[in-house]
Amino acid sequence: MQTVELGPTDAVELARLYEAYDWWAERTVPEVRAALADSIALGVRDDGDLVASARVVTDGVYYATCYDVVVREDRRSEGVGEELLDAVVSHPALADVFLSLTCREGLVPFYERAGFEPYPSPVERPDGPAEEMVHLYRPRADD
Repeated sequence: MQTVELGPTDAVELARLYEAYDWWAERTVPEVRAALADSIALGVRDDGDLVASARVVTDGVYYATCYDVVVREDRRSEGVGEELLDAVVSHPALADVFLSLTCREGLVPFYERAGFEPYPSPVERPDGPAEEMVHLYRPRADD
């Protein structure tokens, strides 16, 4: 297995990997290509085949968010996901930023093994009292 950086030229293969999951099945190759162009994207290849991928969007200074962590179903429980996350958290562009992600409850132990921690609640603030924080999202217009 080899961890590699992915770019727009990998869009067809990554879109094929997404198709196996209802969550991402409707993503088009042009959309995936655009996402890869504007992300730090890493993949795991085995004998040339893309078997896992993750994307990170960052401002390069303060924050980064990891998205779309996917491991091909027939390659789960083989250490592929761990190898991928090791590459994500050790990527030079992410060394000094706050790296976050959102996942299903059942995946928390997997991400904890890679060093992620659930957000504490309340969150301590250096300049004031602790505050309750809530993770929010804004649905896309077409949802």
